[in-house]
Amino acid sequence: MTAADRRRAILEALSTDKFTTRANLAFEFGVSKRTIDHDLLLLSRKYPICAMPGKGGGIHIMDNFRLDGRYLTEEQTGVFVRLAEGARESDKRVIRSILKRFGKNREDRV
Repeated sequence: MTAADRRRAILEALSTDKFTTRANLAFEFGVSKRTIDHDLLLLSRKYPICAMPGKGGGIHIMDNFRLDGRYLTEEQTGVFVRLAEGARESDKRVIRSILKRFGKNREDRV
């Protein structure tokens, strides 16, 4: 696995799990924690990756980050928000899940 492949795999892992540790990543990819630190430094320049030090800390990626970069447009988001206003509670839950998954900003959530 090349460094570029590993970095892409790290992004995919963070996109799926949203939270992990350096030790977990180092073990998963068979590299040192220092290599993971270097990868994360490079990735954090382009992607919304954050590291929290200390006990209970770890590495996470912004909640609404999507690796494929596909988000709802403002117009699409507006339609979902308007639909949610008059919807039954069960439908609102579905709309919230769509906005949470595909909305670009936290404000997009109903």
